[in-house]
Amino acid sequence: MIKTRLVLPFVVTILFTIPGLCLRMIHAELDPRLTVLVTGSAILGASFLLLWACDAAQKDISQALALAVVALIAVLPEYAVDMYFTWQAGQYPESNYAQYAIANMTGANRLLIGVAWAVIAAIFWIKAGRGVVLEKDRQTEVLFLGMATLYAFLIPVKGSLAWYDGLVFIGLYAWYIRIASRRPCEDFDLEGPAELLGQLTRKKRRIATAILFLFSAGVILANAEPFSESLVATGKQLGINEFLLVQWLAPIASEAPEFTVAIMLALRGHAGIALGSLISAKLNQWTLLVGMIPGVYGISSASLKNPIPMGSFQMNEILLTAAQSLLAVALLAGMRFGMKGALLLFGLFVGQFISPYLIDSFPGILPLSSDAGHVHLLLTSVYLFASGWVLYVHRKRLSGLWKGFRTGSCPESGLLRPAVSKVNKPLPQAAPEPAWPVRRGA
Repeated sequence: MIKTRLVLPFVVTILFTIPGLCLRMIHAELDPRLTVLVTGSAILGASFLLLWACDAAQKDISQALALAVVALIAVLPEYAVDMYFTWQAGQYPESNYAQYAIANMTGANRLLIGVAWAVIAAIFWIKAGRGVVLEKDRQTEVLFLGMATLYAFLIPVKGSLAWYDGLVFIGLYAWYIRIASRRPCEDFDLEGPAELLGQLTRKKRRIATAILFLFSAGVILANAEPFSESLVATGKQLGINEFLLVQWLAPIASEAPEFTVAIMLALRGHAGIALGSLISAKLNQWTLLVGMIPGVYGISSASLKNPIPMGSFQMNEILLTAAQSLLAVALLAGMRFGMKGALLLFGLFVGQFISPYLIDSFPGILPLSSDAGHVHLLLTSVYLFASGWVLYVHRKRLSGLWKGFRTGSCPESGLLRPAVSKVNKPLPQAAPEPAWPVRRGA
C-alpha cells in the first residue's frame, strides 16, 4: 500500500509528460490552444519530477554543491521559457521577443511576492491565528534580496540591462551561495514521492535521481519552444494581449510545483519553511534569472556591446517589480510576515489589474489616464511610499539584517539538511512533520 502510494505520483506525472514529448518528436502541428495545453502539462509534470529528484539528491551531494545544483535545476522551467524568448530576441532584433522576455521575468517575480507569499501567510493565519515568523538564518536571503533590489533600481534609471548588470546580479547570488553553504547541517527525512527514492540503495538512488534529472530537463527543453510560441499565438488567435499571457500564464505553469509544495507545508503548520523556500525562489529569480538575460542575449546576437532592447514600458515594468521587492524586504525586516503585510502585497498586486478600469471610471478626478505608463507610475509610487513608511516605523529592525553576512559554519562537508523551524512549530492537531529540504539555494 505504501509503495503504491509513493509510486502512483511518479506514474501519473510521467504520463503528463508523454504527449508533449510525442508532439515534439513527430513535429505535429496542432491548434495553438491545444499545443499550449499539451506542452504546458508536460512542463508541469517535469517540474514535479525535478523537485522530487532534488529532494532525493540532497542525500548524496555535498552541501555546497547541492545548494548550487538545486538552485539551477529546480527553476529550469521558468528559465527555459525566459531564456528562449531572450535567445530569439538576439536572433530577431526587430521582433517582440525582447518584450516577451522582460514580461515573463517581471511576471514571475511579482507573482511570487504578490500571490504566493500572501497565500502562505493567509493559510497559516487561518490555521494558527498568527503571522509567520522566519528563522534567523533567513536574514541572509532577506539581506541579499534587498541588495539585489537596490541595484535593480539602477536599470530603469540608466535605461539599459547590460552585460555588467548581469555580472552584478550573478555575483550577488554567488556571494549568497558562499554564505548559505556554511549553514549548520541537520538530518532530515524525505517525504512524499521523494521518500521512494530515499529508500533505494545509494547506487540505485543516484542512478534513479540522475535519470529523473535528465528526463525532466529533456522534457522541459523540448517543450519550452512550442509552449512559448503557442502561448503567443493563442493570445493573437483569441484576441488576448499576448504580453499578458506571457507575463502571467507562463510563470504560473512553471511555478506551480513550488507553489504547491509551499502550500502543503503551510497546511501542515510549517509556514516558516514554506515562506522561506519562496523567499529563496524570489532571490534566485531576482538575481540569476535577471542576470542571465543580458548574457544570453549577447551570445545570441554575437555582441555584448548592445544591451537587450527595451522601451519605456519594459523599464516601467522593471521599476514596478523593484518597488514591489523593496516593500517585501521592508515587511520582512523584522523576520515576521503577518496578515496586514500579506493583504497589502496582495491588494497592490490586484491593483495593477483593476487600476486602469478605476481610472477610466473617474475621469478628470485623478491626474492620470489608464495608459500603462501612468498605471505603472501610480503603483510604483504607492509601493515606494508604503516601503518608506514601513522602513521608518520599523527602522530599528534593519540593523538585524546585517547579521545575514554571518551565518554559522558547518564543521565538516555534509548534506543540505535545514532544521525544522522552531518559531513556526506544527499545530497541535497535526502530527509532527520532519523538516523539508530547502529548495533553490536556501
